[in-house]
Amino acid sequence: MDTQDQKRAVLLLEKEAERIKQLIQNQNNSLCIAQCKAFEEVVDTQMYGFSRQISYAIQLGVVESSAGHQILADLERELNTLYSKIYQGQRDQKEV
Repeated sequence: MDTQDQKRAVLLLEKEAERIKQLIQNQNNSLCIAQCKAFEEVVDTQMYGFSRQISYAIQLGVVESSAGHQILADLERELNTLYSKIYQGQRDQKEV
């Protein structure tokens, strides 16, 4: 696999990670994010599918294992930060 193909594969995976982040960020109703099990299922399904894409790219040799795992770890960290902000905002509102 040449370097151009590897760069393209990483770029495509990064775009997919961004799409998943946007899915959550575009959810204006933070109450739904915090309490809606269906939305959590969607996010879980998206994350599982994304992890499978990364695994497949690693198996094909178009993405280094460390790079693929880093993309997934970065996305998980950003999603956890986003969820933390939402839950903290809700807690702050209840205290007021």
